[in-house]
Amino acid sequence: MSEINKLHVKKGDTVIVLSGKDKGKQGKIIEALPKKGKVVVEGVNKVKRHTKASQKAPQGGIIVKEAPLSSSKVMLVCTECNKPTRIKKTALASGNVRVCKKCGEIIDK
Repeated sequence: MSEINKLHVKKGDTVIVLSGKDKGKQGKIIEALPKKGKVVVEGVNKVKRHTKASQKAPQGGIIVKEAPLSSSKVMLVCTECNKPTRIKKTALASGNVRVCKKCGEIIDK
């Protein structure tokens, strides 16, 4: 059995890239891949893929798309204070929620 890793970010979160060629860029998470420990961020880590003509893409050619990058290379941007922040998990009556370490606001609503 493979162990599923938990990520500190979710699909739809705004994140900033901490390292690599796209350092400092912000974007929304399109897809989270917890088994691989990776995330796909909109407009970041773009790669070119040469594709054959098919029924889905009758023209074929070169397609530019976002590739996954390690979740450890991104940091969550708080919706309230608009700063990159770490999170802490707090138990409420409704369940566990993510809280911004800088301003104390609840991120999951």
